[in-house]
Amino acid sequence: MMNMSAAQQRKPGRNATTYYVSSREGSDANSGLSPQSALRSLQAVSRKPLAPGDSILLERGSLFENDYLHLYDLRATADNPIRISAYGKGAQPEIRTNGQGRWYQDYGVPLDNPAHKNAGYVSSAVLLYDCAGIEISDLSITNGGEEQDSAYNDLNRMDRTGVAVVAQNGGTLSHIYLSNLTVCHVHGNVYNKHMNNGGIYFTAFMPADEEKTGIARFDDVCVERCYLEDVNRWGIAVAYTAYCGHFLTKEIPDEVVARYGASRVVIRRNFVKDAGGDSITTMYCDRPLIEQNVSDGAGRQINKRDYAESDFGRVAAAVWPWKCKNALFQFNEVFNTRYHNGENQDGQAFDADWGDGTIYQYNYSHDNEGGCLMVCGEEAVNTIFRYNISQNDGRAILLPASSPVAQVYNNTFYIKEGVPFIDTNSDGVGPMVLKNNLVYYAGNQPRQENWYTDVTEYSNNLFWGYQNAPENGQNNLTADPCMQAPGTGKTGTTLGPALDTLAGYRLQKSSPAIGAGVATGPQLLDFYGNTVPNPPSIGAHQTPAE
Repeated sequence: MMNMSAAQQRKPGRNATTYYVSSREGSDANSGLSPQSALRSLQAVSRKPLAPGDSILLERGSLFENDYLHLYDLRATADNPIRISAYGKGAQPEIRTNGQGRWYQDYGVPLDNPAHKNAGYVSSAVLLYDCAGIEISDLSITNGGEEQDSAYNDLNRMDRTGVAVVAQNGGTLSHIYLSNLTVCHVHGNVYNKHMNNGGIYFTAFMPADEEKTGIARFDDVCVERCYLEDVNRWGIAVAYTAYCGHFLTKEIPDEVVARYGASRVVIRRNFVKDAGGDSITTMYCDRPLIEQNVSDGAGRQINKRDYAESDFGRVAAAVWPWKCKNALFQFNEVFNTRYHNGENQDGQAFDADWGDGTIYQYNYSHDNEGGCLMVCGEEAVNTIFRYNISQNDGRAILLPASSPVAQVYNNTFYIKEGVPFIDTNSDGVGPMVLKNNLVYYAGNQPRQENWYTDVTEYSNNLFWGYQNAPENGQNNLTADPCMQAPGTGKTGTTLGPALDTLAGYRLQKSSPAIGAGVATGPQLLDFYGNTVPNPPSIGAHQTPAE
């Protein structure tokens, strides 16, 4: 380990140091300063002094069994970061921690719900504790293995992480970049939502002396091009905070989120498969950007078999924010989110949860058992859902769950047999304003629908495949929209979302949806990158009226 004073003793302009680590050829008696004199263990290299510009390189093909890399109190910068990556040829070096690498997590305060666990031992393959200016790439990480005298779904099972990042006694920690990591088989505690528990998890704890060190928070965080599979509970989470008590209003003041929240957070081009709970969540972030990710099979363990010892918290959606200001989710694909016939009380692709100004745009949702979008609860304010495509989602397409009014416009919904358009998993259906949406029911027979017109305002939408249309509103159409080939969207891969397979939802020139919309405010592009004309068309595809 290295503290701040040691780092500051390094003179500017010095030659950077690179430490090499090889499980095949190394020895902890070596200096580690060349591939020929590589160290053997991650624990040995973690004790080396590190300064801005230094690197730790793990040999490709190495397997670090029962090993872990824990780094504390390192300070570098975006211009001169400390890099942790791979060297040589072959497969990514693998850190296989097997429940080792234990440290004690303590937020120092109760969390927003006192029932959530806030302290305990955690096993992490990689831990960055009060570190800044760190870039980690090209590693493979697992943290499985069973615990003695403990079932995999024991309520007290130890929390585990692939990569844990913690802020506590270093004020604002800037520039943590994680890229091209493979994080699989992290078997943590399915019940604990806010411990460092899952694939990649950022947290901020209460400082020991806030007056001296400042508020613990993150700035300039990027998680990009990572592959995560079979991680429990979370896939990627950034960044739950001990300062949650400052986020008590429905609308979040800019000065509050700037002072206590994480800033410049980007989660991009990741693939999360079979997360035990949620795939990607931003928490207490200021204008985070979540784009071009793929989620497959979220909520895998949110059922009464795996989640058997408690009913509290048995909920999970795929990609969503919590108490963020102006979170932007775009160009993501979400599919196969599990609902488990209601045992998971959520199960949607997208969840505009408690937060202010959440925007979902240009996303693709399909085959999610719990539906496309939930707007969750009374503190989910100023939600916008626009220019998205939903194909064959289940349960219900829109689930406004006792929520404030949400703006839903210019989406295309392709709905399979037996699925209602609107429902709720709460005490009531929240209000929505629906404009310019193309709602296409693809069942075998026309469907009689409950449009919840007492709380839902409809204007300039097009409905097809229904026995009835909403009786309220104005300028709504009932007609075949004449799309090119609806229902033919494909599935994304590790190369990215399958957005380029959705040409079937473009409108034919004969479509009655062209030019039949109403202006919705400033919006420059449609789902396909076309400029939105005036008047706009109905649906996610825009083309000028002739």
